Amino acid sequence: MGKIVIAIDGYSGCGKSSTAKALAKNLGYTYIDSGAMYRAATLHFLNENLSLSSEDEVRRGLDSLEISFRINPETGLQETYLNGRNVEDEIRSMHISQKVSELATVASIRKELVAQQQRLGRGKGVVMDGRDIGSVVFPTAELKVFMTANLKTRAKRRQLELLEKGQSVDLIDIEENLANRDEVDSSRTESPLMKMPDAEEVDTSDLTLEEQVAKIILLAKAKIKMN
Repeated sequence: MGKIVIAIDGYSGCGKSSTAKALAKNLGYTYIDSGAMYRAATLHFLNENLSLSSEDEVRRGLDSLEISFRINPETGLQETYLNGRNVEDEIRSMHISQKVSELATVASIRKELVAQQQRLGRGKGVVMDGRDIGSVVFPTAELKVFMTANLKTRAKRRQLELLEKGQSVDLIDIEENLANRDEVDSSRTESPLMKMPDAEEVDTSDLTLEEQVAKIILLAKAKIKMN
């Protein structure tokens, strides 16, 4: 059976990344965290104090941007590196969450990151999650999944995720951040978040992580069998 490309899109806090990682591990596929790439790029532009409204500064930022993923030998988990530095925890902060959607609206930055993502997926056997994977990055992906969940459930999940990283944030602040990101991501001109007609919708509001992973594994194995 041939390998396929699995594109997982959806709103922030639906469990996309956790599901994609578990799915990739189960299938023996490579996991590509597109959200981490945008977060790392956001951190880079903030650290370098570069303006997103200046074409020259955006180009300078992209020219000095190198994002990679490495497996931590102690935990077995994939971590994000920015210009050779481990930034996995830093890019998950609320500070970056509040800025990432703005960076994602810049066409030249999206174009560069999409090109990198497409190169990573050429050999198939990959699982990638994000907001425009099935629509822009891999429009011919054999399996497209669109994940949803209600806002309060997503906010509680994100709060728990932040607490596990030692960050205490009020639930209402997280809800406001997620609602704002939903609006920006869905209404932007460049590659808006959308459910493609051929995508399988999975509502995770009342599902445990194990249940949503199991559901998507069944979808994936059916597609792999057909391939």
